[in-house]
Amino acid sequence: MSEPRPSSRIPSLDGLRAFSIVLVTFSHLLGTMQFPLATRDVHAVGDVGTLGVRVFFVISGFLITSLLIHEHRRTGTVSLTSFYVRRAFRIFPAFYAFILAMVVADQLGAIDLHLPDVLHAATYTTNYHYDRSWELGHIWSLSVEEQFYVLWPAMFLLAGRKHLGKVAVAMVIAAPVFRVIAWFTMPSRDDVIFEAYPCVMDAIAIGCVLACARPRLDASRAYQRFLRSPWFLIVPAIVVWSNLEGWFAIDYFLKISIQNIALALIVDRCVRVTRGPVFELLNARAVVWVGTMSYSIYLWQEPFLNHYAHSGMTTWPVNLMLALICAVASFYLVETPFFAIRDQWAARRKAKRASAAAREGDHLAVDRGRFASLHPQLVPAPELEPRELVRRDLEHEPARPVVRERHDVAP
Repeated sequence: MSEPRPSSRIPSLDGLRAFSIVLVTFSHLLGTMQFPLATRDVHAVGDVGTLGVRVFFVISGFLITSLLIHEHRRTGTVSLTSFYVRRAFRIFPAFYAFILAMVVADQLGAIDLHLPDVLHAATYTTNYHYDRSWELGHIWSLSVEEQFYVLWPAMFLLAGRKHLGKVAVAMVIAAPVFRVIAWFTMPSRDDVIFEAYPCVMDAIAIGCVLACARPRLDASRAYQRFLRSPWFLIVPAIVVWSNLEGWFAIDYFLKISIQNIALALIVDRCVRVTRGPVFELLNARAVVWVGTMSYSIYLWQEPFLNHYAHSGMTTWPVNLMLALICAVASFYLVETPFFAIRDQWAARRKAKRASAAAREGDHLAVDRGRFASLHPQLVPAPELEPRELVRRDLEHEPARPVVRERHDVAP
């Protein structure tokens, strides 16, 4: 969800992550002991937690696709090994440390887990496991993202840079169709519609479309003016409208897709417009810090923000404080050391490639020398500098006859 390297970060993305994790955290705080608000108190604005997750999805699709396009432009290809290793260093350490902690808590009797909960969590398939414990239930969204990480780089190589946008558009179109099919055919249709990868992939895919379309959007003056005009306020209004509960058929088939498109436009505006109060807020130091911590916060908020439990650790505001303490510990004690290991691995890999390229260049030079010694008649003459060419022309130019004027020639 974020990387602790500010110099290489895209402006405002961390701020958007902070906004998203605040929505998710607030949604889970509702109904917990002594929290002043319950779910019914904000029922009118819809499910803000799911909205926050969708923002995460859009950002993931946009960021991962942008990174792949940049690598392809720079090297002419995409290294699946490098991509998967980087993702593993980024995601796995904190993730499996959290699962291990939950298993220990279960063995100590603090929470109640079942074996399928742990197995589905460990294999990133919780989005297909619906009868599950609360403490590991939020891993459904991380499962969706992990499935995207596995599939999308390979799809990049199969479809090619030229057709990647078309694949993403096809995913955006197919997802609402899958939601309708799930509504009529699946026994756990609501869970499937909101968590199964085919039904939610359009939120990630619309971010991919945005990344693929950026060159065209860069060249569109009308689009650039729209992003900076007061008319753009219609877009966040559409997000709010689409989050309101209505008729399920319209919500699942139409409103979710509209919301995803509106969220992509908001992400693009926040990234492009680098001045104004919104930009200043999203890039404030405290907000950026929350954004960089969003992955750890997302992992650790669930066990403590549990409105089904009634204990001191799940009571406001102790629950939020404990969640933040665990998140900070996870970030600095687990994630950050593995960031350093990842960077060292990347540096060694880069050095090996440079060394291999140098050796290949030396071998080519030796081969050319051997060929020239064996077949000198086939080796083209070296190009000469202009001054050398003039000197050689003067040396080999035949003497010109001296022509004297004859004054004794008769007219």
